[in-house]
Amino acid sequence: MIARLAHLSDIHFGGENAPAVVAATEWVNSGAFDLVVVTGDITRYAEVVEFESAAAWLAQIRAPTLVTPGNHDAPYFAWAERVFAPFRRYERVIGPAAAQAYLTDTFAVRGLNTARGPQPRLNWSKGQISRSQVRSAVAWLGEAGAERLRIVACHHPLAEMIGGPMTGRVWGGEAAARDFANARVDLVLSGHIHAPFAWPYPFADGKTYAVGAGTLSVRERGSPAGFNVVEIDRTAIRVAALAWTGSHFEPHRTWSLDRRESQS
Repeated sequence: MIARLAHLSDIHFGGENAPAVVAATEWVNSGAFDLVVVTGDITRYAEVVEFESAAAWLAQIRAPTLVTPGNHDAPYFAWAERVFAPFRRYERVIGPAAAQAYLTDTFAVRGLNTARGPQPRLNWSKGQISRSQVRSAVAWLGEAGAERLRIVACHHPLAEMIGGPMTGRVWGGEAAARDFANARVDLVLSGHIHAPFAWPYPFADGKTYAVGAGTLSVRERGSPAGFNVVEIDRTAIRVAALAWTGSHFEPHRTWSLDRRESQS
């Protein structure tokens, strides 16, 4: 086994599914994970008390964590702060917003912020990714070495989930997905749409995969609350989307994704 990851997203503290969060925390802490990736929207409205609840929850996790911000992690009601310092609260309580990184002997993860404060469009919940963000991530992953599994984590899906319950409409998303595929990134982990999915980008060799996690909030959009377990070996990436039944988690959907034949 090269890596075993837990992938959680959209917990929305302040509107979390409390029993599901407790059970997910117990599952993660008993699962011997190499890394827990949380792809944004850890709060509902980016209120300070919500960030404090999120930080207290993260402190309970016994595995290393990498957390990226989401659109809900910029203040919804403090408009001046949203315009001039949208991720100040996030950085004060949780950690760096612009980029995050985690490196082991076998895998490398680069976290990116696809959320924004104000945007020149009506719906500020949608995503953006800049060319400079992509270049920086590709360069860092390249320096990590071709022998390592390469993973990008961000809040918004760079390409839309087919039949998904909502859209990310990420400006620059298709170009970023193509660049990551050309750079032989293995996985792009995301959240935002509150539904799990796994599928290959239609670029390069077709072995760069987009994987989305569901939500652990009460804001379900046609899929039960849940999170993903990602297990990676030399030949395959296996994703299990676990669903909350009201009393426990059980497999909801599973995918087995072929890895590139050459890892050099």
